[in-house]
Amino acid sequence: MLSTLTRSLCLLIPLLAACDKGPTKSSAQPAVASAPAATGAAVAAPSSKLEGTKFGAGVTLTDTVAVDAILADPASYKGKTVRVEGMVTDVCPKRGCWFELAGSAPGQKLKFKVTDGDMVFPMDAKGKIAVAQGEVAVHELTLEETKQNAEYEAKEYGKAYDPASITKPKTVVRIDGTGAVFRDKI
Repeated sequence: MLSTLTRSLCLLIPLLAACDKGPTKSSAQPAVASAPAATGAAVAAPSSKLEGTKFGAGVTLTDTVAVDAILADPASYKGKTVRVEGMVTDVCPKRGCWFELAGSAPGQKLKFKVTDGDMVFPMDAKGKIAVAQGEVAVHELTLEETKQNAEYEAKEYGKAYDPASITKPKTVVRIDGTGAVFRDKI
């Protein structure tokens, strides 16, 4: 019989994994994010009509929140619907159910996740510009959950995994997406 902790971890890891069921449907109307009073937190969109390849519901918000602003203070955006924009750096190789957007700092990225099958993002989207909309989700993991998540990612995506190198818990920040538009350039 599994301990309560083991059962909890078995339920939590798939929720945070790359190819999971994605965002849950909510009957409440999404809140529109307003950026905190940080410099460069929001950037006005050049136009409300986006040209490019549309996925899901597309993008209806006109104010863009910088990826950097969300990653710098995820708690202030948690549960809010935001529009983000950036270069696609990676796409789910298994089901096309997520893509990652680059921030302005090297290695900085934000995952945009959808329910498997709702939208399928093509692998050739890497290098394109994505404008995406969805709800910011913040999951704070325990140290044990962080290790199990790293082990899962190592097995699924061939990443290196050394449990001794993980010494503190991590926070997973992503956008549970409702729509996106991909284009070749800004």
